[in-house]
Amino acid sequence: MSSAQKKSVLLPIFLIVAVDIMGLTLILPLLPFYAERYGATPQTVGLLIATYAFCQLIAGPILGKLSDRFGRRPLLIVSQIGTFAGFLVLGWAKTLFWIFFSRFLDGITAGNLSLAQAYISDVTAPEDRAKSFGVIGIAFGLGFLIGPALSGFLSQYSYAYPAYLAAALSFTSILCTYFLLPQAIPHQEEESGPGGKRLGLLNWGSYIDYFKRPELAPLLVEFALFCLMFSLFIQGFALFAQRRFFIHGHPFGPKEVGYLYAYSGFLGLIVQGGLLGRLVKRYGEKSLARTGFISAALGLVFLAFDHPILMLIPIFTATAFGTGVLRPALTSLITRVTSRKEQGVVLGLTQSLNSVASIFSPLLAGYLIGKGDLAAWALIAALFSGIGFILISRRTEPQVSQATQSIN
Repeated sequence: MSSAQKKSVLLPIFLIVAVDIMGLTLILPLLPFYAERYGATPQTVGLLIATYAFCQLIAGPILGKLSDRFGRRPLLIVSQIGTFAGFLVLGWAKTLFWIFFSRFLDGITAGNLSLAQAYISDVTAPEDRAKSFGVIGIAFGLGFLIGPALSGFLSQYSYAYPAYLAAALSFTSILCTYFLLPQAIPHQEEESGPGGKRLGLLNWGSYIDYFKRPELAPLLVEFALFCLMFSLFIQGFALFAQRRFFIHGHPFGPKEVGYLYAYSGFLGLIVQGGLLGRLVKRYGEKSLARTGFISAALGLVFLAFDHPILMLIPIFTATAFGTGVLRPALTSLITRVTSRKEQGVVLGLTQSLNSVASIFSPLLAGYLIGKGDLAAWALIAALFSGIGFILISRRTEPQVSQATQSIN
């Protein structure tokens, strides 16, 4: 495929991912409040969020295998149709049952991002994939900036409006895939590149070997700690803020939470849009990951205690910087100690670790906040980040073998 053809393919992928992430983040600050309106407790909200992640953990490998057989484009459309239907049901929902069903429907067909990654692997040479995956990073950042802000604005008028807008965006994404994205032939070789190849839920025993490797295992543990910290923070903050912060006597709602998430997305876009590369060149991935862990931990510790609302700006700045640098820095370190032949499976393992964290953390957040242990929620998230900082600080720099290639 020529350079011009690759660019013409990456443009619709960028649009597809940006629109999908925008739809997802439209729902992120709204869902806890939406569920509470129909009688959900914080524990139930945690279960609601975990339902989507659990369904995604089951469906992701199945969709990946089907896409290997039938092609990325048809399965991507199937996944997008499920997302579109889930958002429509959510906007229409009048009971808690239908809210749960909307998240089940979206989760059981969830695979948009991983299929988009696999598509990029199919149409790019191994040496060009890291640069091509930057398209997804930029689209993710833009979606996380615009989606929560739109959700915060629209939720002032109706909680259904963000859900219907998410459905409209999802339908636009389907049209982009159908009309703009050509079919690609999946790679048949063993090496799956940095797209991430997930093993099925019943094949997790195959992952154990990777946790026995002395250079890789600590990095996987650190990545899992990051996922637990980030998911606990992002999935629990709305309920926390509703109980902790007030403006003119009114508790924080989806508008305030949405705007804060948008600010976090803005900072993430700055970090990953150009600042990250310069920081890596100057300090290296390990130092950057260590700084990310301590920055996020400090922000979360301050969040645990009472303070003026304006303190949320430096708190979110610290946590957004920490989370913004941690994922790419840790992922890069993981690929440096993994041969290219195994990178697909190992990065699939990191995706699965993220899914497991997205199941466990909302349940823990709902339990703690439901009991009124607001400080404990923030401090436990800080603890995960602090343990990550200790582990990465004690570990010596891994030796990179000649067979290993960096994705930087």
